[in-house]
Amino acid sequence: MQERVTVDGGALSRAQVVAVARHGAGVSVSADALAAVAATRAHIERLADAEAPTYGVSTGFGALATRHIPADRRTALQRSLIRSHAAGAGPEVETEVVRALMLLRLRTLATARTGVRAGTVEALAAMLDAGITPVVPEHGSLGCSGDLAPLSAVALALMGEGEVRTKTGLGSAADALAEAGIEPVVLAEKEGLALINGTDGMLGMLAIALHDLHTLLDTADLTAAMSVEALLGTDRVFAPELHALRPHPGQALSAARIREHLRGSAIVASHQTPDCTRVQDAYSLRCAPQVHGAARDTVAHAETVADRELSAAIDNPVVLPDGRVESNGNFHGAPVAYVLDFLAIPVADVASMAERRTDRMLDTARSHGLPPFLAHDPGVDSGHMIAQYTQAGIVSDLKRLAAPASVDSIPSSAMQEDHVSMGWSSARKLRKAVDGLATVLAVELLTAARALDLRAPLTPAPATAAAVAALRERVDGPGPDRHLAPEIAAAVDLVRSGDLLRRNP
Repeated sequence: MQERVTVDGGALSRAQVVAVARHGAGVSVSADALAAVAATRAHIERLADAEAPTYGVSTGFGALATRHIPADRRTALQRSLIRSHAAGAGPEVETEVVRALMLLRLRTLATARTGVRAGTVEALAAMLDAGITPVVPEHGSLGCSGDLAPLSAVALALMGEGEVRTKTGLGSAADALAEAGIEPVVLAEKEGLALINGTDGMLGMLAIALHDLHTLLDTADLTAAMSVEALLGTDRVFAPELHALRPHPGQALSAARIREHLRGSAIVASHQTPDCTRVQDAYSLRCAPQVHGAARDTVAHAETVADRELSAAIDNPVVLPDGRVESNGNFHGAPVAYVLDFLAIPVADVASMAERRTDRMLDTARSHGLPPFLAHDPGVDSGHMIAQYTQAGIVSDLKRLAAPASVDSIPSSAMQEDHVSMGWSSARKLRKAVDGLATVLAVELLTAARALDLRAPLTPAPATAAAVAALRERVDGPGPDRHLAPEIAAAVDLVRSGDLLRRNP
């Protein structure tokens, strides 16, 4: 894990976002970036002193853009902008999301295209570095003109107002800044807008989701292999020459991974005999590479969009290298919103397929010799019956979460902002979907591990045996009085951490 991230005005990687957001990596800004910021700021101050009005520098905002603001009222204007825009409501957004949002806004400020002062950039970096996380409510962003309400909550804390979280808990921003030796920022011309006009919240959630989806899709290939093995399925359908006939890269990768997971399986070998009467496996087994692979290809497309956005400078107005201050629409979240919505579709489908594999292992009519519901004592206990209910309930939720938010638009700001992206909403529902997929895969992992145990004395493949061993280190395994809820929770932690994959030989 990267311990420090230096923001230099260039692109950030998704890994750097995760390091800062989730793992608390420190943050600093390069000297060259601060010098460039200072040079641009000098130009903004000349415009502020000029008689001709410049939007965002000496005017009001949005529908009030035609109103010229006298110099002695501009500090009050910036302060009022943040206070009025920090109007979110609802539950507190997760710390990792807020830290990602802060880092990405810092990156745009460091491009020297926004016109803020170097001291403001340094103060935001110092907040991140000190682990001061503003309290950001969940509701308030329409994903256009940036994630306005969430970013305003951050800017409010930078001014020494509002609430924040630190290592010691919840407290006032003023106290946290004072303890960290950070002087609250008194905003100057243009700075209020520059702090809040960005897609940083939705982009931060996209970067985190992409990181998690790599782990979960790799896990889905592993749990699918375990289920294929447990259900006495064939590995022949994963042969590379079959997938070369349909050359989608994600499909080929998933097929190769499932094939490798099944290598050396005595269970698979046991039914590859001339007297085997089975012709084809069910789609949930046979078509796993096609579904998982399509999900991988969707992730790859989303990564392309995310990486472009991670190199972007998003503000309105922006200060171009030739000194022009131009209004623009780059704050519109459509590019990010679309892929956030797009990702929710394969998340729901991968989970749906995993739930179908789980159900097959519980049904004596389809499980090829496994006991009902994999129960320790069928009739006395219900085995994994209700764990599959949990999967089914989550999958139903995931299908609803796959409905896109980005097709909606609610006009705002007296019809000045008459089309919005709803990208923040797309990001929030994708976070829920990713959590749901992790739980669905955890239940499949538990069920398939139990089924593989029941195939003894036949032994599973080394890769699937390692997965069973990793799980058994976290849970006690089946018994007459087992408690499945803590087992599922432990399996979810194992899946999300990636430890399950690291144990794979």
